Amino acid sequence: MDRPQESIPPAATILGTIGTGCWCVQIIPQIWHNWRRKNTDGLPGTMLILWSICGVPFGVYAIVQNFNFALKFQPQAFAGLTLIAWGQTLYYHNKWRAWTATIATIALAASFALMELILILTLRGPYSRGVQWPMMLMAISASVIQVLGLIPPYFELAKRNGRVIGIDFWFLTIDYSGAFFSLMAVVAQQWFDALGASLYIACMVLETGIFVSQVVWLYRVRHVRHEAKKLGLSYDEYVERHPKKKIPRSESSETVDVEACHDEKALSVHEEKADSKLTEKMDGASALARRSSEAIPTASEPLQPPPKATIKS
Repeated sequence: MDRPQESIPPAATILGTIGTGCWCVQIIPQIWHNWRRKNTDGLPGTMLILWSICGVPFGVYAIVQNFNFALKFQPQAFAGLTLIAWGQTLYYHNKWRAWTATIATIALAASFALMELILILTLRGPYSRGVQWPMMLMAISASVIQVLGLIPPYFELAKRNGRVIGIDFWFLTIDYSGAFFSLMAVVAQQWFDALGASLYIACMVLETGIFVSQVVWLYRVRHVRHEAKKLGLSYDEYVERHPKKKIPRSESSETVDVEACHDEKALSVHEEKADSKLTEKMDGASALARRSSEAIPTASEPLQPPPKATIKS
């Protein structure tokens, strides 16, 4: 277990302030994105509530370990903003009433603040007397909860064959930057705190996976996006006009399998050729039938009498 910091180097303060600034505003683009779309599909509420819970043990750990002020304030801002985004999922996705979602968010925030205060007052004394396992438990639980919070987005990615839906990339980029600068602040402190750094490392690794998933999806559907661009359409508009290009096994209506597109295209061309050959045969048969009917007199036509015989003298 790492001992508390006795002095804070200026570099750690600067890096921690940058990281805290990122983590204070990282969720704001996501909140704006949700409000503008009036939709939170693809943004798991489970991820947001777990991140909010994660702020409690990490806030306790940062304060008792006497991190620089920026890193102490960071968990509080992070938990508060993620709770706001969680309240949006209650309103937009779960269809709660606005006042009900607001009261639930405020009540949960108050309970988290009270819980953190009780834990700080309870654990600071034993930790100063050398009892270290409670603080180790706080650090480990914070890292585990944050990792668990980043797992639900991977289920959303699996539904859409790797496409990121509902998660704003400005949010991910700023969140990743906040984790990176916060990790550098921990490195620059008087003593490196491995347990505190593990939270930032776990966040960076899992968010890197989300970025990679989107890049792979873009590569897979590059042909479809190219066709949509030639028609002056967005990807979603193109797929909406060509529903056969969706992946049958996917639960999302916004994904497409490139291989399936080519197979269906080849199948449709083959069917068109077969239909044209059948049409030509039918046309030939009908023309032959018409010629035959013209050659045979119908019953409605009167029979002509034979010419009269003449006798020559």
